[in-house]
Amino acid sequence: MKFFLDTAKIDEIRQAHAWGLIDGVTTNPTLIARAGGDFVETIHQICEIVQGPVSAETVSEDAEGMLREGRLLARVSPHVVVKLPLTLPGLQACSALSAEGVRTNVTLCFTANQALLAAKAGATYVSPFLGRLDDISTDGLQLIRDIVAIYRNYPALQTQVLAASVRHPMHMHQVALAGAHVATLPMSVLKSLVSHPLTDKGVAAFLADWKTVPNNDICAQVEAFLAKRAQA
Repeated sequence: MKFFLDTAKIDEIRQAHAWGLIDGVTTNPTLIARAGGDFVETIHQICEIVQGPVSAETVSEDAEGMLREGRLLARVSPHVVVKLPLTLPGLQACSALSAEGVRTNVTLCFTANQALLAAKAGATYVSPFLGRLDDISTDGLQLIRDIVAIYRNYPALQTQVLAASVRHPMHMHQVALAGAHVATLPMSVLKSLVSHPLTDKGVAAFLADWKTVPNNDICAQVEAFLAKRAQA
């Protein structure tokens, strides 16, 4: 399963990339506005850091405008994935861009039928919004399951399920079990995945015990051992 970071903040992306835990990044107009700075330059910087799929969203409402924006965005970096809304103009633009070899992410998906249409249009990714459905008392997880099942019924459909609006660690656990190909999550959720009080307690206990070991500098011990072995 691939992890994408859902942010446009360069410092967060640098940190998560240094951990070796993210495969790509998703952005949207809201995240870009919150981060500030120039849109295109921000996308370029993200691509240079991550060297993986980076979703950059179009903002036109008609297919012609989406195509123009999408074609230009794809020239910013080979890592750019053009993000399009799940509307009829968005699907039309997706179909055209996909035919030209441009990778696409069809976003704001809330039904399995919409996801099927995105796949028919050749989308590289479709982004069903788990948390936003939960917000209106609809089972967002079931949507992920349904899309995964439908796509498996038709192997010719190559679209990957990109679970979006992941709000907490349980969402992450659930979409992984459901078979989503990708999950995009904010930095706060990514950090929370590693946290457990028993892990923290265990680390503290091990370190306390290690302090009682004589000559407990591991690096110095290994270097001395290697030097001794080299002289033998």
